[in-house]
Amino acid sequence: MDVAIIGLGIHPFGRTDGVTGLEQGAYAARKALEDAGLDWSDMQFAYGGSAAAGNADALVSKLGLTGLQFINVANGCATGGSALQSAYMAIQSGMFDVGMAVGFDKHPRGAFTVNPEASGLGKWYGDIGMALTPQFFSMKIQRYMHDFGVTNDALVRVAVKNYRNGELNPNAWRKKAFTYEEVATSDMVCDPLRKYMFCSPAEGGCAMILCSAEKARQFTRKPVFLKAVSVKTRNFGSFEVFTQAQALNRADSPTVRASKAAFEFAGIGPEDIQVAQLQDTESGAEIMHMSENGFCKDGEQEKWLKEGYTEINGKLPVNTDGGCLANGEPIGASGLRQVHEVALQLRGDAGKRQVPNNPKTGYTHVYGAPGLSGVTILSR
Repeated sequence: MDVAIIGLGIHPFGRTDGVTGLEQGAYAARKALEDAGLDWSDMQFAYGGSAAAGNADALVSKLGLTGLQFINVANGCATGGSALQSAYMAIQSGMFDVGMAVGFDKHPRGAFTVNPEASGLGKWYGDIGMALTPQFFSMKIQRYMHDFGVTNDALVRVAVKNYRNGELNPNAWRKKAFTYEEVATSDMVCDPLRKYMFCSPAEGGCAMILCSAEKARQFTRKPVFLKAVSVKTRNFGSFEVFTQAQALNRADSPTVRASKAAFEFAGIGPEDIQVAQLQDTESGAEIMHMSENGFCKDGEQEKWLKEGYTEINGKLPVNTDGGCLANGEPIGASGLRQVHEVALQLRGDAGKRQVPNNPKTGYTHVYGAPGLSGVTILSR
């Protein structure tokens, strides 16, 4: 049974002083209900997540005490994607007809803080300075650049593109497009990654209404269909956040496995995708994920970026809403933001950043600690 997305809602990302994360989630939920032409009382279930703004099921105090099943989801940076997968499975099973996936967050200012013990590591891992995600990302992209000939030019181009796209997105946090020189000369954080190559913790909320595909056109003339949803964890030998050592034989990342599973389930290949959202925690992540998701070979990213393949009017537009670089990363909402953007593109409702040629298929990918990945494939 196919599952359809019939309602979309988002609270602007960034910093919203005086508004709690819970209130941002409620705002997004109401927008999604309005978009679908439904009421909260019509929802049969909800799955939702938040990493830093309280339990998502507290939304019932804002939206109404209707007695529906509401299950909290916590899965690192894939929390939003996992909430969506849970909602997808609930409808696909035939148990429910219509429900909501929602995520929100309100992270404190400054860098993410991590608790190594919560990921099965000792306190020592943080005490010796290893629990620094910028350091991990820099080591990972350094090795990739060495192995496949990717240069600093590619890192800069990713950031310039995403900030330029963010300027076109009214819901983005960073709405200022940086020049190539501004990115290339920004402060070095962890070599080779500079200040404007990193995303930041943020605030925001996102929600969507799902229903069985056979009932979708009762609610909207523009349903978007979820053709596949896949979430995978790491294998031994893959190099992921919180990895304590490198195995002699390197294994595929969870992204590779999630991507292959999603394509197999949907019955299509990477060449069929017309717009994509790829996790860009920093510039290097988007570069590596272009290959890990099967869109190009390792090292081909240099050509793709120089020739504009991933621009809004390119061969495969990537992160048309500015990605994490322009939007920040409120963990509970980030994966759902990706799906929200691709759904808008497939509906033809993306405004100034609309991909040309009437795209029919889209793709989203989220990656997070301690080594997990979520992928969706959508169509109209």
